[in-house]
Amino acid sequence: MERSLDSDEDRAVAEAAEWLMLLQDEPEDRSLRRRFEAWLASSPAHEAAWADLRHVSDVAATMQPTYAKRWAPFVARRRRERAQSPVQPHHRPWLRRRVAIAALAAAAACAAIVAGPGIILQVEADHLTRTAEQRQIELPDGSQVALAPASAIDVSYAAGERRVRLLSGEAFFWVQPDSQRPFRVVARTVAATVLGTRFDVRLEADDVTVSVEEGSIGVAAEGSPTRAGEKLGAGQSIRMSSAGTFSRTSEAPELVGAWRQGQLYLQEQRLADAVAQLRRYFPGTIVIVGNALAERRVTGAYNLGDPEHALRGLARAHDATVRRITPWLLVLSES
Repeated sequence: MERSLDSDEDRAVAEAAEWLMLLQDEPEDRSLRRRFEAWLASSPAHEAAWADLRHVSDVAATMQPTYAKRWAPFVARRRRERAQSPVQPHHRPWLRRRVAIAALAAAAACAAIVAGPGIILQVEADHLTRTAEQRQIELPDGSQVALAPASAIDVSYAAGERRVRLLSGEAFFWVQPDSQRPFRVVARTVAATVLGTRFDVRLEADDVTVSVEEGSIGVAAEGSPTRAGEKLGAGQSIRMSSAGTFSRTSEAPELVGAWRQGQLYLQEQRLADAVAQLRRYFPGTIVIVGNALAERRVTGAYNLGDPEHALRGLARAHDATVRRITPWLLVLSES
């Protein structure tokens, strides 16, 4: 149920979110600053709401990666646009409030989630990548792994088994045949076992997707015999949930692991999962407002080299809107 803005606290948070955006848009407007300071001093609730939202904003700011330099031309362009067409703050629609509140709250949650596991991954992972970074890794037996952005793996080789654990993100594998040592990729509770093939494994919020480009593999719940699971051939994919349910699809083998060529191909995929993939390429935070929007299905091809443009394409397909709150925070919501 959507929460109303009936209480003083709700109204204070809504107004604080609006002030935050106005001050970001017009940092040199002294009149705007004076009106804001008068609002801030008029109520303890205003001061508390402002302190909370500034804390969220500051947390997001600390997460700005080295790719921030890429935004310098955008920032300069926005400043020129504002100079040519000054914004009239009192004409801004107050309907933006709820979107701003949800976006900032979600950004805080994302910051906490990302900041925490990041340290754990650095300890557990043998190899990892950062936002928009890809890496090619050669394993001890000559097999190779391509790590997608914001991904991590742990490698463990023993006498009778070659094991790679996908800790985060997505990876594409080229496996050297070895009949004495099966190659196993484990992602949460899903294990993909092969002797020699080319395939992709992706971790999503609640699911694991395995796709085969060449050869064949067996996919099963970790700990179960491979023969009790599902067999996949070239061009086949399986998506397995943490609850053990699964669905199979087929696609052209050359589309498997298309992210290596900077392309995102979607086939009846949840919008939330598509956005999760874009997040690995965007130097900041992307937030979806609304569960109904997040559950919509999307099909299409998008350029990972420009994740914001791809996000706007996804939005247009569903009559949704993308708002840039800061250069590092995009909000996808119903129009």
